[in-house]
Amino acid sequence: MPGRFVLFASTAVATVALIAGCGAMKSSGGNPMSFFITSANPGKGGDLGGLAGADRFCQSLATSAGAGNKTWRAYLSNAAMNGQPAVNARDRIGTGPWTNAKGVVVATSVADLHSANAKLGKSTSLTEKGETVTGFGDAVNRHDILTGSRPDGTVAVPDAGKDTTCGNWTRSDGGSAMVGHHDRNGTNPDPVANASWNSSHGTRGCSVDQLKMSGSAGLMYCFATN
Repeated sequence: MPGRFVLFASTAVATVALIAGCGAMKSSGGNPMSFFITSANPGKGGDLGGLAGADRFCQSLATSAGAGNKTWRAYLSNAAMNGQPAVNARDRIGTGPWTNAKGVVVATSVADLHSANAKLGKSTSLTEKGETVTGFGDAVNRHDILTGSRPDGTVAVPDAGKDTTCGNWTRSDGGSAMVGHHDRNGTNPDPVANASWNSSHGTRGCSVDQLKMSGSAGLMYCFATN
């Protein structure tokens, strides 16, 4: 009996150690994911707190999914404004390759990401939780993803002064933002724009309600830079 008790005790200690080890791995960021769509908007529509606020949101969601050991950046462009130069989304996200929450490689490099070879689409552009984002044809369409960018990943140039970045991601009303279709589907008559994951059309405004009018929940793409 004493020997059996020692065996049981040893087994219990080993089990506790294993559970603790798994918890430490998750908290330290053991998830290999390096690309996702945010499962939610921070709460203010197009006002993301600027690029810095958007990056923090990406980082926090990645951390919650066990991938916080990487540096995360939002795929967003900034327009030249108030004496500050323009910022291109393609220059903010590292060099790749990038994998989704299921381990699927969606692009091998920046050039690949912005080519016809990119594997982004409804079945692969998943949230940090590994969930599919609803799109065109679903009961609730959320396929408009904030980017402020052109198909090549550079900032969308305003047409006649029209906003394309919700005031560089500080506006929660009015304005507009360029969005892409994560499912590469929609009603845009331009076949090129309609198929673009990062640049399809502008929104009707930057508030939560205005974004909903054009099929957006104010979601954004997040990429790990390392």
